Amino acid sequence: MNDTQTSSVSFELSDEQNALRQHVRSFVEEKIAPVAASFDESQEFPTEIFRKLGELGYLGILVPPEYNGSGLGSLEYSIIVEEVARGCPAMALGVAAHNGLCTSHILRFGSEEIKQKYIPTLATGEFLGAWGLTEPSAGSDAGGTKTTAVRDGDHWIINGSKNFITHGNVGYVCVVMAVTDSKAGKRGISAFVVDKSMPGFYGSKKENKVGMRCSDTASITLDNVRVPESHMLGNLGEGFVQALKILDGGRISIAALSVGLTQGAFDAALLYSNKREQFGQPLSKMQAIQFKLARMSMELDAARLLTYKAAWRRDSGLSFSLEASQAKLYASEVAVRTAEDAVQIHGGYGYVKDYPVEKYWRDSKLLTIGEGTSEIQKIVIARSLLNSL
Repeated sequence: MNDTQTSSVSFELSDEQNALRQHVRSFVEEKIAPVAASFDESQEFPTEIFRKLGELGYLGILVPPEYNGSGLGSLEYSIIVEEVARGCPAMALGVAAHNGLCTSHILRFGSEEIKQKYIPTLATGEFLGAWGLTEPSAGSDAGGTKTTAVRDGDHWIINGSKNFITHGNVGYVCVVMAVTDSKAGKRGISAFVVDKSMPGFYGSKKENKVGMRCSDTASITLDNVRVPESHMLGNLGEGFVQALKILDGGRISIAALSVGLTQGAFDAALLYSNKREQFGQPLSKMQAIQFKLARMSMELDAARLLTYKAAWRRDSGLSFSLEASQAKLYASEVAVRTAEDAVQIHGGYGYVKDYPVEKYWRDSKLLTIGEGTSEIQKIVIARSLLNSL
């Protein structure tokens, strides 16, 4: 750099972004945090809360205003998911899946006709969205898709099943990956939009999960579902590549969710350690507890910086696949460690439902599995590094 050049790096959010954070936080503290435990216990999907999230524009975060969306960027998206996750990670998972998977896929790859048909109602939350990639025999190996789509005139007939689908039962619209050419491998997979008005498409088994219990996770069945040609997203055989691109963005949202969960667990542990007394002094005076809190705080900040960096790169039109995987890998594993340490700091009280940390702990593990396991993220990161040589 010569003497006439200057460079600056800012780690501060804008006034608008800080105002957004405060707005979401106020809503979460008033409407979500007080009922998170009861929804977790009942496993009931919080329909009314999602209706309000839609009214606030939080179900169309990345959608342009002309489609009823909020027209915000990935950094604002991360802030919203993070703040919802502080109050209830399971509800944040629904926000992330609806915005980052189903809606984003249609918005990015759908024709104008399809976008006009589905995006406005998805953006307002009138309809919830699902995303159908995972199958009983195709998890990390997404290329092992067995669901088929066979051409029939100007329609496709889809048969198969998907599992572990967020909003599998409560969602109305779903993006489904199906094999259109069994001889072409991953290049023989295409993406389609289906909805519950189409005979043969329905949700089935609801999963009884360890955590994220009020998030609707279910199998979906496609039994001779007749789908118009116009409902194919992009071109024939592009479904697998599209899915990978959508997952890149989705990993930023899971990283943000992980940061929010970590913040919630850390806040609870910090508060408890200052109030709980043992051996005649608060836990926070004990070096063993201080060391835990120090590491939790450090890793929380590091996870947030990685997440915001990935979001910033996406908003700037830069490549972000590597950064998204780094953020998702690190933040999700930090969430698990922090939640477990929060339980440990609470001792026996951390293992009962009178305190929130047991829920953070149960909810955290899914973050290292969904939208690409930690092992898959390491493969993505290593492949990116080696390809750069």
